Amino acid sequence: MFDSLKIAFSMYSAIPVPQAAWEEKPMRYAMCWFPLIGAAEGAVLYLAQFALQRLGAGETVLAAAGTAVPLLVTGGIHLDGYLDTSDALHSWESAERKLEILKDPHVGAFAVIRCVGYMVLYFGAMAAVMTAGQNAVFMMGGLYVLERALSGSSVVLFPKAKKDGLAVTFSRSSADRAVAAASAFWAMAAMIWTVFWGGKTGAVLGAVCLLSYGLYYRTAMKWFHGMTGDLAGWFLQRCELTGAWIIALAAMLKV
Repeated sequence: MFDSLKIAFSMYSAIPVPQAAWEEKPMRYAMCWFPLIGAAEGAVLYLAQFALQRLGAGETVLAAAGTAVPLLVTGGIHLDGYLDTSDALHSWESAERKLEILKDPHVGAFAVIRCVGYMVLYFGAMAAVMTAGQNAVFMMGGLYVLERALSGSSVVLFPKAKKDGLAVTFSRSSADRAVAAASAFWAMAAMIWTVFWGGKTGAVLGAVCLLSYGLYYRTAMKWFHGMTGDLAGWFLQRCELTGAWIIALAAMLKV
């Protein structure tokens, strides 16, 4: 199980961990630990807020730090999927052509446009979150865990659009029942956490994430005839941006 944890962190984060052999047995349970990367991300976000506020940092610096933390912790792997999927969706081509675009290493115009828009919106949300107090940051930590629990569950629950790729590799190697059960556990724990720290805002946050999960399934099946690793990253980033703005609006309105 420890090797499974190391595989999850080495694949989906930029956090240095001891190397583990990608063998069948540890691979079976790697996705069970995927949400823990979100917990680590939330801890880094809290430490950044705590340290910068003690140093007297202003709103802009706090917002920049809050925007940078997810990229520093993950290495941008999920944002890469978001950008590839943005290019594919806006091509208005067939499902087969969309899947080809996902594999294309070149960056299209829509990926650039979406990236700029995403980062501007995320920066704005984090300006409110990072200055609102620890409860807002704790809810962000719960969001990081919840979105990964949902994204990870799709690897074993959703039909696959391709016969190869990262999602297929993990799906073939995964113990489906164990991953589904672990994902459900982490999702429930994250929702309890967000409700504890955010009350009604936490409940709304959980409901919106579940709604986003349903829209993710619909998009994957309608436009790609299944899910891919890029689509899982696309969902995670969209869910995170939406959730960040829910927390930010609640902080601004003092709900």
